[in-house]
Amino acid sequence: GLERLNTATTKKIGTNKNIIINGAMKVAQRGTSSTTSGYYTLDRFALVYGGTDEAPTQAQADVAAGTTPYTLGFRKAFKITNGNQTGGAGAADFIWFRYLFEAQDIANSGWNYTSTSSYVTLSFWVKSSVAQTFKGYLRSRDGTEQRYAFETGSLSADTWTKVTKTIPGNSNLTFDNNVDQGLQLNILGFMGTDYSDNSVTENAWAAYASGTRLKDNTSTWYTTNNATLEITGVQLEVGSVATDFEHRSYADEFQKCLRYYEKMSSNGVSVAYFTTGYNESTTEANYPILFKVYKRTTPTVTSTAAGTFRSHNTGTSVALSSLTFNLATPMSCRAQAVSSSGVLTDGGAACLAAHSSTEALINIDAEL
Repeated sequence: GLERLNTATTKKIGTNKNIIINGAMKVAQRGTSSTTSGYYTLDRFALVYGGTDEAPTQAQADVAAGTTPYTLGFRKAFKITNGNQTGGAGAADFIWFRYLFEAQDIANSGWNYTSTSSYVTLSFWVKSSVAQTFKGYLRSRDGTEQRYAFETGSLSADTWTKVTKTIPGNSNLTFDNNVDQGLQLNILGFMGTDYSDNSVTENAWAAYASGTRLKDNTSTWYTTNNATLEITGVQLEVGSVATDFEHRSYADEFQKCLRYYEKMSSNGVSVAYFTTGYNESTTEANYPILFKVYKRTTPTVTSTAAGTFRSHNTGTSVALSSLTFNLATPMSCRAQAVSSSGVLTDGGAACLAAHSSTEALINIDAEL
């Protein structure tokens, strides 16, 4: 009866309500710590920074036992550890978490995004080592770009806080039905005054401009050496209510992440096999590489140095002088190996394998 209806309203029974992939920060194919800007740890989430005196560190971190959100099933978070910004808060400085949505995922979500009476709800958990309010904004990328600025509210130091934002549609929004970037979610540690202005109205859509992305934000966190900022449980769903986070299994989340990035690694196993192919000549071998899932678009394929691989050819391990990738499609590519030794058996079978316990790695990248 009515009780069942109310429960369904707040809990939204079903799967795939969360448009965000890896919002519980479970999957980190590339690694667990890096000081490089971009996608280097968590799948689908990036750390973006510039103008810093010392590079911040991005990491997949543990959620401490006994805390909320740990008690709600969250075990991992995306963590920024600030560097030492001895030069202070510069106008062009910035550090933020970024998530990019495919346009078609918004266009086909069920959100009537041009109607002010239709909503999506953003929710996430956030923790800072410094007590302050943080800023964020959504940015649409199709048509005339729009932005929606918001803030977290005042956070207490070292305390997890759940942030919820109910976001209406707007007649100026456009989302194409394609695989390109359609929407950005940006949660900021800091962004300088080159990008902010106190004239910005929060919790409302407006035309995007680089200098008016958000209201001016305090620099306390940014100018505190080694300050930390963490997020987890990031969810974007259709409707005006923040429902319980959709926990998906690691296997399900991993499968979704593979659309954007796939890591083929020897994991330190000597003579780990990658694929089987054939020898085109006595100096060249070709190997088909079939991706685990169909990629968002034709990926960029790279690898560790050719010396980390070998071609196994009728019982002989042959050193490679080069390894390149071509003929890529969203489902496969060709690895082309050259050995200057000239000992490959023309027309014979060949296996691409790791050379030693040094990691051999193939990166298949179709990220936005």
